[in-house]
Amino acid sequence: MAKSKSSNSWLKEHFDDYYVNKAKQEGWRSRAIYKLQEIDEKDKLFHPGMTVVDLGAAPGGWSQWTAQKIGTNGQVFALDILPVEPYAGVTFIQGDFQEDSVYNALITALDGREIDLVMSDMAPNMTGNKGIDMPRSMYLVELSMDLAQQVLKPNGTLLMKVFQGEGYDALLKTLRQDYTKVVVRKPKASRPRSTEVYLLALGKKS
Repeated sequence: MAKSKSSNSWLKEHFDDYYVNKAKQEGWRSRAIYKLQEIDEKDKLFHPGMTVVDLGAAPGGWSQWTAQKIGTNGQVFALDILPVEPYAGVTFIQGDFQEDSVYNALITALDGREIDLVMSDMAPNMTGNKGIDMPRSMYLVELSMDLAQQVLKPNGTLLMKVFQGEGYDALLKTLRQDYTKVVVRKPKASRPRSTEVYLLALGKKS
């Protein structure tokens, strides 16, 4: 089947992408690692011995970076609907986070641990229709927030990918009620035309 012009242009953009090539050269699993790296360098997210949950983990770049930063005494619990190659220090659960059984499998794996950081790079499969894409995206954000409320230790941190649009302002308001500080980050590795930003909520209120 012949590829469409838009598909071909996406592939060309992808393989010409500075961060794609940089990730290959440096041995990272995805270009998304540079988004987390920039936020980490600015906001000092990680320290040795942390316990971290990574939602939307595939292909595993964020978990890879995190495991290296938190060391052998730390632990990453990663989840995605797609498979992820094993990595030392990472416990992976495959499944759709929107399903109760998968959510509960993650809670079981955490086994009562208090989590230092919940991070989510989740996004729905985009249709191009904002009326469909925004509610789907916001639902994943709300699930991430619910998990954080359940498992984050007091003063813990939540980092989430969010698409700016309907519901964004209300989301910010809620986060500011639940955390002592909320900042918006737009890493250089985020494509300029994308409406994605990362919301970093610091200091979960008990």
